[in-house]
Amino acid sequence: MAGLGDQGQTIAGWGNIGVPGHEVLSERLERASADAVLSRGLGRSYGDSALPPPSSREVLGTRLADRILSFDPASGRLRAEAGLSLHELNRLLLRRGYFTPVTPGTQFVTLGGMVAADVHGKNHHVAGCFGSDHTRMVRLRVADGRILEVTRESHPDLFYATCGGMGLTGHILEVELDLKRIPSPWIYAESRRIADIDEFLAALAEYERFPYVVGWIDCLSRGRKMGRGILDGGRWATAAEAGAKPLPKVPSPSVPLMFPNWVLNDLTAKAFNTLYYWKHLAKEKKGLRHPDSFFYPLDMIRHWNRIYGRKGFTQYQCVIPEDSGRDGVVRFLEALTAMGGASFLCVIKSCGPESKGTLSFPRRGTTIALDIPARSGTQALVDALNRVLLDEGGRIYLAKDTFTRAEDFRRMDPRLEQFQAVRDVWDPERKLRSAQSVRLFGDPE
Repeated sequence: MAGLGDQGQTIAGWGNIGVPGHEVLSERLERASADAVLSRGLGRSYGDSALPPPSSREVLGTRLADRILSFDPASGRLRAEAGLSLHELNRLLLRRGYFTPVTPGTQFVTLGGMVAADVHGKNHHVAGCFGSDHTRMVRLRVADGRILEVTRESHPDLFYATCGGMGLTGHILEVELDLKRIPSPWIYAESRRIADIDEFLAALAEYERFPYVVGWIDCLSRGRKMGRGILDGGRWATAAEAGAKPLPKVPSPSVPLMFPNWVLNDLTAKAFNTLYYWKHLAKEKKGLRHPDSFFYPLDMIRHWNRIYGRKGFTQYQCVIPEDSGRDGVVRFLEALTAMGGASFLCVIKSCGPESKGTLSFPRRGTTIALDIPARSGTQALVDALNRVLLDEGGRIYLAKDTFTRAEDFRRMDPRLEQFQAVRDVWDPERKLRSAQSVRLFGDPE
C-alpha cells in the first residue's frame, strides 16, 4: 500500500485533472474510515469533489465494500454497503424485475456516491433525486467517530445535508432504499430529430408524458439551427410489448489510450455534431430499446474520457430556472456558441421541483450539461458562463464542477450557509474535506 510520503502519485476524477494523492482501498469501511479525510467510490465525479485536500494525500476508496446485506423481493427493499456499484446492482436484479428509482447517466457509480451527489436522472420531473427522495437510511461515520443510522426522522438536518453534501458530512458506510418493480427489462422509447431550440423546448414539455426524457443538442450551431438536436423519451415496456425477447449483454469497446490533445478541436467537434444529428435520418423513431443504450449511452464505450487527452476536461452542468423561461435558455446558448465552447456532448433535460437535499442540484427549470476540454482558456470560459448563469438565477452541479470560483458559487447557492451550519454542528474542525471544499467552501487545506 502506498504511503503518504510517496512522491509523483496523482489521483483524478473522471475529467482526468489530477492532484497529488492516491486512494486506500478497504473491504472494511467501518474500520478504515476512522481516520480518513474523505471517501471515494468509482471516481466518476468529473472534478475535484472526490479528491483529497492539499494537506492530505489519501482518500478512502469504497469499491471493495460492495456486499448486499439484505434484500426483500416482496417490497424491493435493499440494504447494501456503500461501495456497491449500480452496474452490479443492475447485473443482479434488472432481469429479475427490479431497478433503482433514479439513475444517473452512468451505471459505474456506487450507492454511496449516488447519495453524496444526490444524483438525478432522466425522470427527475416525476421522481426527484436518489438520496433525498428515495434513500431510506444512511449508515454514517461522522467526524467525532460515532457511527449513526441517519434517517429523515432521526437526524433530518444531517440526512438532508448528506444527500448532495459530496461526502463532507460523514463517511457513508451503508445505504438502504426501495427498488422499483418493473414489468420487463426493456424500454419502449420514442425519439425525434428537432430543428431548433424553440421546437426543442416545446417537445421537452410534450415528452413529459414519458417518465424518462433526455435530449442531445448541437451546442455549436448558431442562427436558425441553434439548439437543433435529438430528443428521447421512454418508459418501461410492458411484458406484452417485450414478449419473450431476452435482454442481451451489450458489447462495450474501449478507448485504448489517451488521444493527442490536437484531436479535439472546433473542426472535429462540429463534424461530430453534424454526423450525430443526421444519423437520426427519420424524423421520429419508436420501438424497444436496450436499457443500457437508453440510460447509459456513454458507458457503451469504456474509458471514453481518454478522447480529451492528457490535459483532461471538465463538465459544466447548470440549471436555468423555470422563471427565466425560453429566453433564459436561449440567452445561455447564445453566450455558449459565441464563446466557442466546442463540445461533443451537450445534454438538455427538464428538472422538477427542488428536493430537500440541502445542496441538491436540481430545481424546476432546464438543465444543460456540456464537456469542455481543459485548455488555457477554460477558466475564462467557465467564468463567463457563470456570469450568464448568475444573471438567470441558476446554479451549477458540484459533482461536475472543477473551475467555478468560490465567490460565484456563494452567489449562486445561498443554501451554502445552511449546509455550513450543519457541518458546524457535526464537524466543527472540518476533519472531513476535499479539494473541492477547500476551493469552494473555504475549508482549511
